[in-house]
Amino acid sequence: MDANAPVVGFDLDMTLIDSRPGLVDTLAALEQEIGESGLAHPDAVDALFASNVDLEFAKWFGAERAPALADRFREIYRTVGVVGTGILPGAREAVATARAAGVKVIVVTAKFGPNAVLCLDHVELEVDAVFGRLHGTQKSEVLREHRAFAYLGDTTADMAAAHAAGAAAVGVATGPASADDLRTAGAEVVLSSLAEFPAWWATSLRPS
Repeated sequence: MDANAPVVGFDLDMTLIDSRPGLVDTLAALEQEIGESGLAHPDAVDALFASNVDLEFAKWFGAERAPALADRFREIYRTVGVVGTGILPGAREAVATARAAGVKVIVVTAKFGPNAVLCLDHVELEVDAVFGRLHGTQKSEVLREHRAFAYLGDTTADMAAAHAAGAAAVGVATGPASADDLRTAGAEVVLSSLAEFPAWWATSLRPS
């Protein structure tokens, strides 16, 4: 891929991949290991999707315990969470559509980078670069650095990151945020899933 090719960014969890089953299994395994319950509750899972492991674990376990437990979560995820990962509808076609047009596809995600790569390998989805363990405005820094013209994500924080980077904010309503939530957060367009990406791509302005 041409180093000067235009760039489009995607979030990973619940945008390109369905990581919910693997995340639930990982939290359940951590529950059993530390002898605490309630981690695999749907509300806790949605909180992780909307934020990240480090921030949420600090709320759940306190600043002293959180770092070690977050690291242990990431270790368990490698063997438990990755295998529970599936690809979301339209994701493969969306990435292929962009790359066929000569556009570089980068993934910018709150997920731990090595685990993000493992998930992409598991679902056999090829992208041009992966930037992990980034949340909120941290994502905007990478998007700005790579001059991404659009960023697609499923959370309100993703929409804020796109705007902060000067990129088009494209919501994908396959995660915990509703289409209305994404629009309120500044999404310029909301796709019900990436199955709608090719049609949007064909009619949207983008770098030549």
